[in-house]
Amino acid sequence: MGSFEKIRDEKRSFGWNSWLDGYGTNADATAVIKLIFGTKIFDTPKPLSLIEWIVSLHSDENSIVLDSFAGSGTTAHAVLNMNKADGGHRKFILIEMMDYAESTTAERVKRVIGGYGEGKNTVAGTGGSFSYYELGEPLMVGDVLNENVGVEKIREYVYFTDTKSRLPEPHPDEPYFMGVHVNSAYYFYYERQAVTTLNREFLHTVRTRADAYVIYADLCTLSDAELEKYHITFKKIPRDITKL
Repeated sequence: MGSFEKIRDEKRSFGWNSWLDGYGTNADATAVIKLIFGTKIFDTPKPLSLIEWIVSLHSDENSIVLDSFAGSGTTAHAVLNMNKADGGHRKFILIEMMDYAESTTAERVKRVIGGYGEGKNTVAGTGGSFSYYELGEPLMVGDVLNENVGVEKIREYVYFTDTKSRLPEPHPDEPYFMGVHVNSAYYFYYERQAVTTLNREFLHTVRTRADAYVIYADLCTLSDAELEKYHITFKKIPRDITKL
């Protein structure tokens, strides 16, 4: 068998090209950051022209653009620029979990809307507006409810998970009642510092008439026959009751 020699293309060792060439560079992106903030405060910004091109691939001028890793806020900047240029009404949703979300991401959007730069490098504002929100504690920690968020938030989460509907106003005579959806009454029998049990005693407190019932509690002592007789679906509250 003869021998073979592998010959490498020396040109490829100096870099490579792609279809993204011509849509901006990291150097361009850094220059924009410096113009907005006066200094380089973000290490890896995305090129503005690249994001504008990506957004333009969708021709709907009323679209909603989502960026789940917002970084320095380039996506919002691109959307605002495009709306100013063509009169569109695109909206953006940015998500950022790092601690610079307010000081960099949201601040960039503010300055783009109002204008930035100095002297001959001044860039007029795009106009527009946005809202900034910070998320609270998570409702679930693994498979267990985070009880620190409070009972009302938990009730809202449980009811929406089951019905995909908003939780109605509390019933003054039934503290554990959540609402009726598609002829089923929903109850969330929960106490922060006590274990709750779906039993006959609890059934005597149920006043809402419905074709069926979905009842959350920590434990259930009703038999399968009783659950079937009263058309009850028992659902265990996802929390560690051994700590109570």
